[in-house]
Amino acid sequence: MMTKRENQQIEMHLITIEDLVPMDHLLRKVNDIIDFSFIYNEVENMYCHNNGRPSVDPVALIKFLLIGFLYGINSERRISEEIQVNMAYRWFLGLDIMDKVPDHSTISQNRRRRFNGSDLFRNIFQKIVSICIEKGLADGKLVFTDSTHIKANASRKTEYIKQTEEVTNEYLKELDQYEETVRAQLESEGKIKPIKCRKRKEKTETIRRRESRTDPESGFYKRKGKAEGMHYLSHETVDSKNGIIIDVAATAGNVPDSQPYIKRIDYIEKNLGLKIQEACADSGYDTNLINQQLSERGINFYTPERTEQKRGTTEFQRKDFQYDEKDDRFICPGGKALPLHRLNRTINTVTKEYRCPKAECKDCPFRNRCIGEKGSDKRIQVNIFEDVVKKNHEKDGTETHTKVLLLRQIWSEGSFAAQKSRHNLKFLYRRGLEAAEQQCLLSSTALNLKRMIKAMA
Repeated sequence: MMTKRENQQIEMHLITIEDLVPMDHLLRKVNDIIDFSFIYNEVENMYCHNNGRPSVDPVALIKFLLIGFLYGINSERRISEEIQVNMAYRWFLGLDIMDKVPDHSTISQNRRRRFNGSDLFRNIFQKIVSICIEKGLADGKLVFTDSTHIKANASRKTEYIKQTEEVTNEYLKELDQYEETVRAQLESEGKIKPIKCRKRKEKTETIRRRESRTDPESGFYKRKGKAEGMHYLSHETVDSKNGIIIDVAATAGNVPDSQPYIKRIDYIEKNLGLKIQEACADSGYDTNLINQQLSERGINFYTPERTEQKRGTTEFQRKDFQYDEKDDRFICPGGKALPLHRLNRTINTVTKEYRCPKAECKDCPFRNRCIGEKGSDKRIQVNIFEDVVKKNHEKDGTETHTKVLLLRQIWSEGSFAAQKSRHNLKFLYRRGLEAAEQQCLLSSTALNLKRMIKAMA
């Protein structure tokens, strides 16, 4: 029988907001494991203590934003509307049933003005990571690093081509230092001729770059199989123990993955006190310089297996030449020596060049198979970091290597999938690199809180 309710009256009930929030609610669990009072110390210098109107509680401001990232609400106006009717949200903010909800514009103005230019959101993220470390939920023994693209709040119609001067970045400056060290050693041993002037000018080149007038700090992102356009990149490092994200850094979308990597590893060890023992990353991080720098830090490095590609059109390849370690030279299939000739620097790498004299190659019976009809002499390029790279890739295909790569796929790619679908990382609703990093930090903080609760259950 159908029941129809008519003339429903509003009854009066004696009840508290505490009674309306289930004991197993996510926000109760968050409040139980994190004491948010540390935020007062973080923002103390941002407020006047003896003048002005009373402010909204800064802890409530941060919790307001966290609600949006925990529940995937990407509009501050909508968060305010949800808090109005959601008792759990009110309880989390410390609001009673009849208390007025802070207006969305108040939250927005505090975020854009009071907190702008500060490390508040990074400090909050790092505080929660530190708590995870103290509770043994992250130890840094094995970490995974990857980046994901986030669509910038920029119209494609405002893009234009700009001629800019590209100055040498930190990655290339570090490569310069390695080059100078190796060159000085080879010159002192008499293996190569000294160069007349060692002074290196800062490299600059004029390039054509696509930029956006809407958000000039974003970068044009174009990779195979991905949506092109103006984007930012979120570079995240995840601990393998429970999937806690221990570091986040945002860059423009056109920055190579490898560029900020070593800085972030050093940042983790310095600021979190973790000693990273093993690291795993995608093939974009598998550069010669990164292999060398991680080796110097005593970090075992895992990347996808490298595939050997045939270079050149001649029959003889590098493997057909025997290396004489004692005299530091190669011996060709015809028995002729290729001594070290010089140290060769290209844009992104430094190689030792071994060369066979032209007179030796001129009448060699293997000439066509080795250098072809138009070649004059045989040259072999050996990267200065080749030994370290080979050592790191000796474990390719092993059971441990396969297991580590699978874990990277689960934790790194799994984290990005969760953040994009449920924690506001699919696109940016603000503009500028600082705003992008804040959004990445809050998204990672929300996911960390959930994983922290699950690990402690």
